[in-house]
Amino acid sequence: MMKRLLAGVALACIGVANPAHAQDPYPSRPVRLVVPFSPGGAADIMSRLLAERLTAKLGQTVIVENKPGGGTMIASDYVARAEPDGYTLLMAASSLGIAPSIYAKVNYDPIKDFAPVSQVASVVHVLEVHPSIPAKNVGELIAYLKANPGKVSYGSVGTGSSTHLEAELFNSMAGVQMAHIPYKGSAPALNDLVAGRIQVMFDAWASSGPFVKDGKLRALAVTTTRPSASVPDLSTVAASGLPGYSAMPWLGLVAPARTPQPVIDKLYQNLAQILEQPDVKAQFVGLGLDIIGSDPKTFSAFIRQDVTTWAKVARESNIRLE
Repeated sequence: MMKRLLAGVALACIGVANPAHAQDPYPSRPVRLVVPFSPGGAADIMSRLLAERLTAKLGQTVIVENKPGGGTMIASDYVARAEPDGYTLLMAASSLGIAPSIYAKVNYDPIKDFAPVSQVASVVHVLEVHPSIPAKNVGELIAYLKANPGKVSYGSVGTGSSTHLEAELFNSMAGVQMAHIPYKGSAPALNDLVAGRIQVMFDAWASSGPFVKDGKLRALAVTTTRPSASVPDLSTVAASGLPGYSAMPWLGLVAPARTPQPVIDKLYQNLAQILEQPDVKAQFVGLGLDIIGSDPKTFSAFIRQDVTTWAKVARESNIRLE
C-alpha cells in the first residue's frame, strides 16, 4: 500500500512538473503582428521593418496582417479578443485611446484589454499655415487669430481624428476659435490648404513636408513636447508661443491583456535592441517617425494619461460619433 501511495505521489509530482518543462519556449511558432492600416503607409512600412528584424531575433516568422477600417477599431477589437499567448500582437495607434471618447460604441477598453509592450515611435505632426497667414511662429498665429475672429478655418483628416483633436486642443488652450473643416484623408485637405481654401492644418510631416519644402506651406512648429529628430530645425508649439501644449500621435506594440509577463519582457527587450540599430533609426526618420522605445511600465502610464487628455478635449469640444 505504501509503495502504491509513493508511486501515486511521484506520478502526481511528475504531472505537475511536466507542463512547465514540456512547454515550448516563446515563440515556438509564427507570430502575427496586426496593423490597423492599409498596406503602404508609414505605419505599415515601419511594422514590416520591425517584423523582419523581430523574425531574425526571435527565430520565428513574424507575419504582418493588415486589418484596416473602423478608425482602427476593427484591428484593436480583434487583438483584444485574441488568446493572450504572445502570438497575436497589435501595432496600436493613438486612436486606441481616442476611440472610446468619441465613438458611441467601442468593444474594447484601451487600458484593461491590452498589455503594453513598448511605445515604438511618435508620428511627427506639424502645425502649418497657408502663406497668406502672416504668422511666422505660434505666438504670432495666436495673435492673428484673436485679431481676426471667425475668419480662419482649419482642415483635418476627419472628425475625431488626431489632427482634429490636436486643433481643438490648440483652440482651447490658446483661447481662439478656428472653424473645423473635415476631409476624408490628408491629400484632399492639403490640396485645399495649398489652394488657400482653408488656412491652417495639423498634419503628419511625412505628407506635409514636400509642400513645406516647396514653399507652398509654412510649418510653424511640431506638436510634440520635445523637438523632432525628423525636423530638427522646427520648434515645438509649446516653445513657439503656447506653453504647455503637447500632442503626440504615436504607434506602439501591445498584446492582449493577461499575456504572460516573460513574453512581454522578451518582446520589449528584442524590440529595444532593434530600435538602437543605426539603419533602423535612419529609416524611421525617412518615414517621419521619431523613435521612443519606452518600456512596458512607462508605456502603460502614457496610455492612461493619453486617454484622459483626449477624453477631456472630446468632451469640451462636443465631439461624438455614432
